Amino acid sequence: MHRKLATNGHYQPKGVIPASLMPFRADLEIDEATYRSHLRELASVNGISAITINGHAAEVHALTLSEQERSLELAQDEVGDQIPLIVGISTPSSMNAKQIAIMATAGGASALLVFPPESMSLGGQQRPEMAIAHFEQIALSTNLPLILFQYPLSSGLGYPLSALLDLCQRFPTIRAIKDWCNDPVLHEQHIRELHALDQPVSVLSTHSAWLLSSLVLGCDGLLSGAGSVIANLQVDIWRAVQAKNLEKAQELSNRLYYLTHAFYCNPLLDMHNRMKEALVLLDRLPAAHVRPPLVSLKPNEVQRVKEQLKLAGLIKRQ
Repeated sequence: MHRKLATNGHYQPKGVIPASLMPFRADLEIDEATYRSHLRELASVNGISAITINGHAAEVHALTLSEQERSLELAQDEVGDQIPLIVGISTPSSMNAKQIAIMATAGGASALLVFPPESMSLGGQQRPEMAIAHFEQIALSTNLPLILFQYPLSSGLGYPLSALLDLCQRFPTIRAIKDWCNDPVLHEQHIRELHALDQPVSVLSTHSAWLLSSLVLGCDGLLSGAGSVIANLQVDIWRAVQAKNLEKAQELSNRLYYLTHAFYCNPLLDMHNRMKEALVLLDRLPAAHVRPPLVSLKPNEVQRVKEQLKLAGLIKRQ
């Protein structure tokens, strides 16, 4: 049994944070041995600052609450003495969110990534008190730092800037946002306004499709499912931006461009399928099983992923 890292409310989410995938067996049960191997591989990447589990990349929508708890148990046992673990809270129910927060706190998490509840998608932006009620259930049940997941406003789940600032001031345990607003102008506003608060809030980019453009605006790090495949490249571009080495950052961005096309093309819901297939092609996963309603990629789609990996220099051309 591994020793857990000491956890408390002082952890500050910054730097490069990959989000892990969740491997499944052919019978669609969790492949615990492969999950452990995947986590070890991520933890071994020099320069990452934490690992996120039970997020989009882990197909959290398809995991039961008991499986989410088991995921944390496995992660703590395998890498809990090496790296902070951030646990996703993704549920339409604020009461379930509270229970996940309590479970994750007891299980040794260092921070919580709070997804917007899908129950707010049909007008929640006009009822900011709903977001307050959701965060209240979580914040009152744990002292762990919270990372607010900011969605695009067009999704109906993104928080308008005024509501976002109010949440961050109302709940001081919100220490960072994972910014997926998908709007460069609004993204810069988030960075400037959140950094200007009396208690500044960090901005972690998840704009993987335009990562260099995002990071140079002043982000405090990045949190991305693509890190399950390319955490080393994300560390390299983060370090290049921090060192103000534009030439190196552009060189890395050129490689990431092909991976963006490999993972984030339409339909976007297949992005983590593609990451699993990429890891199979790289001999880092034995299989790319996904749970319904997701379905496996077609052979021509897998081939396209392979070609983009070649262009990015991750697979040697023959």
